[in-house]
Amino acid sequence: MIARGNLDDLAAFATVARTRSFTRAAAELGVSNSMLSYTIKRLEQRLGIVLLGRTSRSVAPTEAGEKLLLTLEPALQAIDARLGELGRARDQISGTLRITATRQAYEAVIRPVLDTFCKVYPEAVVEVVIDYGFRNIVADGFDAGIRLGEKVQKDMVALRVGPTLRMAVVASPAYLARYPAPRTPQDLTTHRCINYRMVSADTVYAWEFERDGQPLKIAVSGPLTFNEPDLMLHAAADGLGIAYVLEHEAKDWLASGRLVSLLDDWMAPFPGFYLYYASRKQVSPVLAALLTLLRTRQPSQT
Repeated sequence: MIARGNLDDLAAFATVARTRSFTRAAAELGVSNSMLSYTIKRLEQRLGIVLLGRTSRSVAPTEAGEKLLLTLEPALQAIDARLGELGRARDQISGTLRITATRQAYEAVIRPVLDTFCKVYPEAVVEVVIDYGFRNIVADGFDAGIRLGEKVQKDMVALRVGPTLRMAVVASPAYLARYPAPRTPQDLTTHRCINYRMVSADTVYAWEFERDGQPLKIAVSGPLTFNEPDLMLHAAADGLGIAYVLEHEAKDWLASGRLVSLLDDWMAPFPGFYLYYASRKQVSPVLAALLTLLRTRQPSQT
């Protein structure tokens, strides 16, 4: 293996041989003439051979120096080229970013910035895996995951990337024309409710409520169970039952009048989505770029 000092000495020799001048070579290398002269003498002594012929007016490589130069120049040029590539790669964000997220998290966090990210970092590849279970991102080969803050494990680095959320209990006007609107969460036990199945946990989600700081969970029943909120919203709009979904997902349905919000005074806000990853010390450049982009659009915390 060539020691770093030896490589520097060889590069200095190549510069003098190419420029045929100690003065020009010293200026190019940013050293003094005396230091450069000492470097060349040290190299020649180490090799036991004269590499440069010197007169009071000129300097030129000897026959041995010419042979060495023929070998050195392509190698030094290749090293310079590779270092340039590494520098450009450092400045250019590339590679694959793998993220696990629920569909709701993707729609709320990733989709709004995806167009900008792809335009700013055209060499990056974003792979999103929609999954409702909490994944071990290290074991499963993900760079990051996005879940509700309450589900993020304590040993993960987490960045809040979504606003505060609320749930909504919704039903269609047609359904409410047939059945009286529930006045309390307990009234839901007598209604046809549209359940949500958490596939990863293999359980049906119990609807959560809170008022005056007192939490309440209600297990409801009904003719329909889905694992996708969109299907629950469509079923509710078709008058098939009452659904429990994220409020922002029902926004357009409520604005159009196809659905009506119920039990609003029982709907307490809760922390939104967080992007989590394993370590601050092992953040890939492409993940760091996404984190920076998300921070620039950091939501209100209320």
